Amino acid sequence: MFQHQVSELVLDNCRSSDGEIEGLSDSFKELEFLSMANVELSSLAKLPQLTKLRKLELSDNSISGGLEVLAERCPNLTYLNLSGNKIKDLSTVEALTNLKNLKSLDLFNCEITNLEDYRDNIFRKLPQITYLDGFDQEDNEAPDSEEDDDEDPEDEDDEAGPPGEFEEEDEEEGESDLGEEEEEVGLSYLMKEEIHVRCALLCDYRKRGI
Repeated sequence: MFQHQVSELVLDNCRSSDGEIEGLSDSFKELEFLSMANVELSSLAKLPQLTKLRKLELSDNSISGGLEVLAERCPNLTYLNLSGNKIKDLSTVEALTNLKNLKSLDLFNCEITNLEDYRDNIFRKLPQITYLDGFDQEDNEAPDSEEDDDEDPEDEDDEAGPPGEFEEEDEEEGESDLGEEEEEVGLSYLMKEEIHVRCALLCDYRKRGI
């Protein structure tokens, strides 16, 4: 079935029924990205088992708790967007502690962001995350995509070949050309010397009357 081949699924603006979206099941075994923004979700209790899921978008829903389900159903999450939900307390977010691979969490526009020392407390309770609401602890903005981080500038150098390879070849060619020129000049010089010697001998013979 096609579910086994799907890696990305966007269900934004669909309507859930009692915390469940029709057709979404654990048969999507290869799913790595799932977006369910604005689907009127109030609970994650019926979220299917998606062990390969890495990115989960749940913005603009009515989720207020029950986040411990994510560690059980989606243990490999690296990115989670819960912005625009009804999350109020730090204890609710503590349920994400068991998401060991989580690197980016978005709680923008949730009531919890109004708490005093909100950011410091979240980073302390979830030490595995690098970015909260798009920024790290030093207020550096998260990169646009993981692909930017994965680019390796050394690849371009490899394609161009090892430095100096062509320079050495050019030097060898230059030396070779120079050698040929020296050889040609040498032969010409010798030929001229031979003609000069012959002329000198003829003049000498004439003087002697030979």
